[in-house]
Amino acid sequence: MERFFGTVSRGVRAPIIKQGDDIVKIVTDTILNASKGEGVEIRDKDVIAMTEAIVARAQGNYVSVQDIATDIKNKFGGETVGIISPILSRNRFSICLKGIANGAKKVVVMLSYPSDEVGNHLIDLDLLDEKGINPYSDVLTEEQYRELFGYKTHKFTGIDYVQYYRDLITQCGAECEIVFSNNPKTILSYTKNVLCCDIHTRARTKRLLKQEGALVYGLDEVMSSPINGSGYNEYYGLLGSNKATEDTIKLFPRDCQPIVDAIKKNIFQATGKNVEVMVYGDGAFKDPVGKIWELADPVVSPAYTNGLDGTPNELKLKYLADNDFKDLKGEELKTAIKNRISNKDLSVAGQMGTTPRQLTDLIGSLCDLTSGSGDKGTPIIWISGYFDNYTTEY
Repeated sequence: MERFFGTVSRGVRAPIIKQGDDIVKIVTDTILNASKGEGVEIRDKDVIAMTEAIVARAQGNYVSVQDIATDIKNKFGGETVGIISPILSRNRFSICLKGIANGAKKVVVMLSYPSDEVGNHLIDLDLLDEKGINPYSDVLTEEQYRELFGYKTHKFTGIDYVQYYRDLITQCGAECEIVFSNNPKTILSYTKNVLCCDIHTRARTKRLLKQEGALVYGLDEVMSSPINGSGYNEYYGLLGSNKATEDTIKLFPRDCQPIVDAIKKNIFQATGKNVEVMVYGDGAFKDPVGKIWELADPVVSPAYTNGLDGTPNELKLKYLADNDFKDLKGEELKTAIKNRISNKDLSVAGQMGTTPRQLTDLIGSLCDLTSGSGDKGTPIIWISGYFDNYTTEY
């Protein structure tokens, strides 16, 4: 029988997860109960996903401001620290900055402009043009920034992040200096102690600065091991962290592969169906108004079952309809396209297919949009039909 629905993404309500909870059992039971309660059948190749937040909370993967301060002091000796390319976020970076400021005498903050790495804008591009500023070469002091652009607030949060970060640092008892530059080496005019706060470009940034003889660490190397019994993440450190309280943050989860594998096994034992399972964080999509890209986590998915490895193997239906089968209509067109799909190569590389992206990045973005980050109460996502195509029938 012909199937009318394609991909369906469902946010599944779950209990509030606390430290020490059995995340494997909770996710398994939640999906099985949802299937029974809503009358929706679990099928082979369905995708079960859970936010990184509930995994880290179950693990108790938290650190305090003091833990961060201790690690910063251990790495930089408690002196001046230059932090470069931090994102502009109360949720993502403010507690990290508190810890850094508590572990240093002075913090030199070098902000990228006109926006941070994930798209939060300090300055409008048109205003840069109007003032004759070249963001690729010009270095601005805080005073110059204020003279040129005044006091700008974020479109949605209403926060002046330059002032907000300055106040956070000085309230911790450290001196603060703020500069604006997109050249990592600019920071070396202020200090040789550098903490790279960029996410996806961190390897290059660290390499460039180490070549200049600087003492360099990245956020991925802060809290990469426990401090006095704290949480940690050996691969990502503070990257992917989120504010928990005014003095603690939740880190990105660790040791996730056994979790997704166990959930897949449990679902199979209960239903006989082979599902795929993943942990997801930030997706990748641009807000056309606020301009943010998301992407504040170091990876979209820190763990997933092997059926989610790779990229989509899809053909472009509209291209086939407009080109190869442009003279066909109705059932004849439908049959021709179904035949082409049924006989497509195992790899569509070089053919007119979809934009190549990893499956986990695509599905993770779908999950992130479905669950949201507010009060929906759906940290578990159940996706059906993602691997179906135009030929799939019941």
